[in-house]
Amino acid sequence: MAPLQPSHTAGASGDAFADRVSVVIVAFGADPWLVPSVDAVLSSAGVTTDVIVVDNGGTGGLTTDLAKRDRVTIIGSGDNIGFAAGCNLGVAHSKSPLVALINPDARVEPRALAELAHALANPEVGIATASVRLAENPELLNSAGNAIHFLGISWSGNFKADATDHNTEVPVTAASGAAMMMRRSTWIDLGGLTNEFFAYYEDAELSLRCWQRGLSVIFVPTAVVVHRYEFSRNPLKYQLLERNRLILVLTTFGTRHLVLMAPAFLAIELAIVATAAAQGWLGPKLKGYVWLARNVRWIRQRRRSVQNARTVSDSNMAPLFASKLQPENLPPPKALQPFDRLLVRYWAVARRFL
Repeated sequence: MAPLQPSHTAGASGDAFADRVSVVIVAFGADPWLVPSVDAVLSSAGVTTDVIVVDNGGTGGLTTDLAKRDRVTIIGSGDNIGFAAGCNLGVAHSKSPLVALINPDARVEPRALAELAHALANPEVGIATASVRLAENPELLNSAGNAIHFLGISWSGNFKADATDHNTEVPVTAASGAAMMMRRSTWIDLGGLTNEFFAYYEDAELSLRCWQRGLSVIFVPTAVVVHRYEFSRNPLKYQLLERNRLILVLTTFGTRHLVLMAPAFLAIELAIVATAAAQGWLGPKLKGYVWLARNVRWIRQRRRSVQNARTVSDSNMAPLFASKLQPENLPPPKALQPFDRLLVRYWAVARRFL
């Protein structure tokens, strides 16, 4: 798929770039970054912003204080409905032509949202994703757009790379849900995030569906967002990561892709099960399989819906996928390195038949 050269001169319907943005922040827990995150959005330059905070519970009164601010709306019952459903709820309450997702532990630089909005003035761009920096060292990247392996594994792109080495606006495979923007009309057309994911991989899945509809995902280096990132490890996270990866594969990957990759899929699953057993999270991994087995009908319906809506073939999607496993934020076991080299060769051959 040829890289796009976005233009900042025309909007989705020929208008100048939209300058009104509704920002959705899904809050869970009494995060001390939440209030500064909201205030940073409200102080944005170059665009008019409003903030919709979705209270997923445990915020300890922070949302009560935020509700007193102009241009801030608090919604949600305080029940944890998940990041995906929370974002969908927030966007449903938005009114601006552009909608952005910002994590509660992220702070936008003054012109970050305006830069994302400018990128979306190109009607061929579906999602604009920010230059997400590490709070501990803002010169280093948390994400310059996310990668997706041809077997469905996704990770933060260019994690801990020097941000100055990634200063060009370029297409990327997936947006980071920590800081991204879309036209509200595109969000509605795509159906937003998939509630069943709850959390993790929902941004990767939305990005693939965006590409499959002929719209690109663009990394905007001038849209700087500082993120307090930490890869936490707990049983539920492992369960959701593994389950959601398989949902993504089973619903978004084309039939030819699935058939050609079947042996590699089986091999990587066996390797992950072995790793889970060795590292003590086999139980969460197996719970993911149980969920999939209990929801086979939904998976079939979801796959049918996604595949019927796509307009881009597997062969044209193939260049988007990474051939090598390089998740710098969660390096794979060294024992998998020889297997990874074999996968690179496997993908090179398989792509010829897509």
